[in-house]
Amino acid sequence: MTHGCGYDLAVIGSGGAAFAAAIAARRKGRSVAMIERATTGGTCVNVGCVPSKALLAAAAARQVAGTQAFPGISTDAGPVDMAALIAGKDRLVEELRKQKYIDLAADYDWPILPGRAGFVDGPALVVTPNDGGDAVRVEAANYLVATGSAPWAPPVDGLAESGCLTSATAMELDHVPESLLVLGGGYVGLEQAQLFARLGAKVTMLVRGERLARAEEPQVSQVITGVFADEGITVVTGAQLQQVRRGPVGEVTATAVVDGARREFRAEHVLVATGRRPVTDGLNLDAVGVTVGDRGQVVVDEHLRSTNPRIWAAGDVTGCPQFVYVAAAHGNLVADNALDGAARTLDYTALPRVTFTTPAIASVGLTEVAAAQAGYSCECRVLPLDYVPRALVDRDTRGLVKMVAERGTGRILGVHMIAAGAGDAIQAAVYAVTAGMTVTQMANTWTPYLTMAEALKLAAQTFAHDVSKLSCCA
Repeated sequence: MTHGCGYDLAVIGSGGAAFAAAIAARRKGRSVAMIERATTGGTCVNVGCVPSKALLAAAAARQVAGTQAFPGISTDAGPVDMAALIAGKDRLVEELRKQKYIDLAADYDWPILPGRAGFVDGPALVVTPNDGGDAVRVEAANYLVATGSAPWAPPVDGLAESGCLTSATAMELDHVPESLLVLGGGYVGLEQAQLFARLGAKVTMLVRGERLARAEEPQVSQVITGVFADEGITVVTGAQLQQVRRGPVGEVTATAVVDGARREFRAEHVLVATGRRPVTDGLNLDAVGVTVGDRGQVVVDEHLRSTNPRIWAAGDVTGCPQFVYVAAAHGNLVADNALDGAARTLDYTALPRVTFTTPAIASVGLTEVAAAQAGYSCECRVLPLDYVPRALVDRDTRGLVKMVAERGTGRILGVHMIAAGAGDAIQAAVYAVTAGMTVTQMANTWTPYLTMAEALKLAAQTFAHDVSKLSCCA
């Protein structure tokens, strides 16, 4: 075994959290080593955010071509060349991986060691190179576990043996499947179901809960369920999956109990979208006194320090909200806390989330139920997009805005949208929740006419006026 020199920070992983920490450390003039057992860049750029949103945009373009809403305009959507579509996605991923990860590491001058890292007493890391060479011992003043998360499949009889797809492997298919079963009704399931339906697959969703998007407001779930029905996606809620079998001719049969009766669902492929779990396998964390939770997450304090004072964790592996912007914030925080003793923490109160369906789902702050559970007395208003000028001129009024406010003070506690462009418009609500704005302040704030952000102002105005009495250019 060879020995690496001592570093200020050794980072396991090369995704958003890892790169944010490494860049912050190098800007402080500290030395960094990074270890990656797979592809540089982590989930987001390789198999997550970037490729999925690129394919969703392509599917949306096909959908618009095939279902034109404007009178006097005629368009048509032909069959999909899936191989060409995937090749284009791969070129985009490779370009962004090189620009935003590989080249940045070179610019900031830190090594990326390809191999599998495991802790040994010291603490130190033993890195086994991917090429089969001699193991390397890496020592550092501080260590960061930023190994992310991976798709998780429930322990269902035959599911693992069926050759089921994940959100990552589904985006490598060389053809559009004739039919697809999607297991799960969260954001990954929603995006993948609509993606493949719009590319031409017959999609059925099996959802364990009683509604799609159960983390969102019920009104939002109702809208997206209606949209999916209009687009030919079959949604089966309350489905208790029992068994999955792949037949001799390749077709997959899933057996589930629905409303007390056993039903069989058949498709060319099954796509598992039942959540993600932190990746900590093989790190040998118990050897250095790092506690791991029941879902595999590294247990950390508010400063992201593990139960070993020299080992930190950031991003999905901590069990915190699984967003790349959370991972990046974590990485910066660890660099400050580990290297400068800053003792910084993060406030997730105004953390937004977006599901990139069409229409998009976007939320920030508390839902009505969560606000009540937190002890607030609330007032809520729901504004359908039928009252939003931008939606009317776009001829797409599928959606709404729901605003949750504290009774008496009018302070905005949460905003929940389903609308075209909701992912961009929600940022204004993030500022409102962060600043503690009231519905009166929001109602009197300047807003450009004929933007989706105007829906937030109109929703705030409904706390004082009946929605039917609002001006179209309020």
